[in-house]
Parts: sequence; structure tokens; C-alpha cells
Amino acid sequence: MSTLDQITVASSPLAAPIDEQLVARLANELFSAASFSPAALDIPLMPTAPASVGPPAPPARASPAAPPPGPATVSSGYQIRPELIPHLATQPGGFDVASVRMDFPILRERAHAKPLVWLDNAATTQKPQSVIDRIKNFYEHENSNIHRAAHVLAARATDAYEAAREKVRRFLNAPSANEIVLVRGATEGINLVAQAWGRQNVRSGDEILVTWLEHHSNIVPWQQLAAEQGAVLRVAPIDDRGQIILEEYERLLGPRTRLVAFAHVSNALGTVTPVRELVEAAHRHGARVLVDGAQAVSHLRVDVQALDADFYVFSGHKVFGPTGIGVLFGKSDLLSTMRPWQGGGNMIADVTFERTIYHAAPARFEAGTGNIADAVGLGAAIDYVERIGIENVTRHETDLLEHATAALAAIPGLRLIGTAREKAGVLSFVLDGFSSQDVGAALDREGIAVRAGHHCAQPALRRYGLETTVRPSLALYNTHEEIDLLAAAIRRLESGSTDGLA
Repeated sequence: MSTLDQITVASSPLAAPIDEQLVARLANELFSAASFSPAALDIPLMPTAPASVGPPAPPARASPAAPPPGPATVSSGYQIRPELIPHLATQPGGFDVASVRMDFPILRERAHAKPLVWLDNAATTQKPQSVIDRIKNFYEHENSNIHRAAHVLAARATDAYEAAREKVRRFLNAPSANEIVLVRGATEGINLVAQAWGRQNVRSGDEILVTWLEHHSNIVPWQQLAAEQGAVLRVAPIDDRGQIILEEYERLLGPRTRLVAFAHVSNALGTVTPVRELVEAAHRHGARVLVDGAQAVSHLRVDVQALDADFYVFSGHKVFGPTGIGVLFGKSDLLSTMRPWQGGGNMIADVTFERTIYHAAPARFEAGTGNIADAVGLGAAIDYVERIGIENVTRHETDLLEHATAALAAIPGLRLIGTAREKAGVLSFVLDGFSSQDVGAALDREGIAVRAGHHCAQPALRRYGLETTVRPSLALYNTHEEIDLLAAAIRRLESGSTDGLA
């Protein structure tokens, strides 16, 4: 029996105590809100202990626990009725963005002496205190190499690492933790497939199909593989709204198609692609499918079994986890036939000078000492998202996206790029008379962080005759007020006003 076979995965969610300060703050907000109605309180109630509201922010900044069932109480004599309080009633599931923001210490930073407005989430998301604390705790109490040694710290580190793998499996609804390979990020996951699967299965004259939406990381590895193997890279077009033209996509599939690779969500335009439909079409032609989920996992529910993708990749830092850690999901029948793409320790069962016997997946693809602490941090990030509820996040961000789209579209001279019917929280735009870099610099002086550039998606932008755009991108901790600050700053810039622009 291998070391991996002997690992016991243990994970025990922490129970969070009541955050009385949060309850008191919510009560103050209710009584001071202009929309407050006395009917929103039932008087009197039987005395009860205060209960938490929404995803609470427990002491020591632990991840928020799931709210208890039933109505929340502000004090022993008053009961909140959310359906009568507009700003609560519009947050399904009790999602409270104010309490969520308390979990992210960096949001209290200032930029150019102004409150930080972080709208660069497609580049990287910020980290909740629970993730920061989990990594700190690992280095203080568990730090060791894994899958080796007989001492207690090795056992702790191994358990923590493999528990993170199991959390990823659950998060993606993968059938088995053995289908979860921990890598440095989505880019490494794509390259792993290109090298370990592609070299075995793609031959001269074969075809690899991508789309115009792709990040460079989902283009370059396939270009390299095609050049090496003598294959052909084909590209499915998108329409003026940034949607894949399904008829053209289907037309490009054929008996020579070996692999299809596309983004679940476009990092440049925010388009949500019809993954299941694209996968089904590819499978009808005998092709395998890789889905780049880097921009999807923080915005919407991902179920790899429902999508039926053969491979799915994402990066931890795009879902409130650390940098330098990511995930490749691969179907077990594929992983079991793929040769390792790197050699080293940890991935071998036996080595002589004549031959090497490799572990089964996933260990055979995790050569050397992995990023153990950040894998544990990724597990904590997944815990955090699951306690908030990804459906709550989706609803909140959809509301933000609708508000932001309307606010930006109303600005003279501003043109939104990418207006697909199905979008996640990404907005790209250009402003007449201003370069993207000028707009980005002006917003930075206001404390508003956005991305200005080609977003590592040059083909997608060139489809619209552009080299760069300005890209605000949303996450669960963003607010309507931040969107309004963004729109107001752009309006001042567009009008030539310098009031409020440092």
C-alpha cells in the first residue's frame, strides 16, 4: 500500500460564536436607514439570545459560519423582519455585503489617501482573514514536508494538504479526490494537459480547437503543441456581443479534432460560455475538452460532472485563495493513461537506475515538494465561499453587474466591449479621447483599482479593433457605492473636470 493510500483525510469545520458587534451595527443601520419602517420590527418577543445575521464575522476573523435558521434578533425584545426592510430583502439568503467586507483586511487600506476600491478582481481576488490565519497557523503548527517521515508534523501537514484536495473535490463535485491534481495555477494545469496528454494523443494533421475568447494561457500551450506535433490550431469566432457563434463552432469540429479548449468565463469580456452545449458537440466528434475555469469559480457554481468536461482548471488566487496554487481536474480514465510531465520525488513508487515506477494519479503529476501551505490556504478559501454560499455570491454580483452596466453605459463617449446575454462580473470599456492607461491612472488617483491593458487576451480585443480596454471586475465584497464612485470618476474625467481628481 502506498503512502497516499494510507492517508486519512480529516476536516472539521469550526463553529463560529455570535458576533454581537455585527448584530449591534446592523441594528443601528436599521434605525438610521431612511427606508426603515416600524413595521419591520415585531414587539414584543420572548427574550432570546442574539443570533447572528447573514455570514457573521466571528472574533479572531474566522470564516463566517452559516446563519442559523429562522429570523435573526437584534435584541431580546425586537425581531428583524427582512421582507419589510428593502436592503435586506434584496439580499437573498441573508447575504450582507457589509459583514463580508469586514472579513477582508486589505479593504481597509487607503490608496492615494482615499479608501481603496478594489475592482481588479479578474486579475486577483483579495483574501479573507480566515485564509490568512489558516496559512499562518500552518507555518506555526503544521509545517513539514508531506507523504514522508514518521513524525507528527509530517502527519499534520499531510492531513491538511489532502483535506484541501478533498475540499476542492467537493467544490467541483468531482467523483474522486484522485481526479484532483494540485498545481501552481490554471496556466500550469493547461500546460500539464498539453504535455502529458497532448504529446500522447495529438499527431500530425490533427486539429485543436479554441475560441476567440481565450486568455493567452489557453492559446500558447496549444500553439506550442501544434507546432511540435504538426497539428493545426483552429479558432471558433465570436459575434459582436462576445458570444461564441455556435454554428461556426460546430462547423469547425470534425474527425481530426482531438481537443477543444475554451474558457468558462472570458477574462476580457465576462462572457459565460454554454459549456455543456460546447462539450456535448465536441464529444459527438470524439474530441476531448478542457475548460479554463479561472474566471468562473468565484462567480458561479461549477459541477464538473454536470458539465462533463474531460479537464477543468482554475487558480486559487482567483477564488480568494493564495497565489501559486491551482487545480487540474481530470477524468480518472484520462489521468490513469497519461505519462508524468515532470520527474522528481513524491511522484514515484520505486526508482532504480534502470527504470522508475510511478504512483497513480494524482501523485504522479505532483513531482517534488508542492506548495503545501498555499494548498491549505486554498482549502480555507473554499470553506469561506461555501459558508457564504456561491448562489448568494452569484445573485449579489448579478445585481452589481446590472447596476454597473447601466451606470457606465450612460456615460457620454463610453463604449462597453462585450455585452453577451450571459455574463459574469467583468466590464470592459473604452472612453473616447482617452487611452486605457490614462483612464486607469486617473481612477487610481481616486483610489479605484481597475485593469487597463490587453488582459492577456489580445485576439479577443483585436476582434473589436482594439489593443486595450479598461476592465473593472467584480467580486462578492464590492458594493453599489463603489460602482457609483467609479462612474462618477469617469464622468469627471470625460467632462474635463478636475474636481475630486487628484
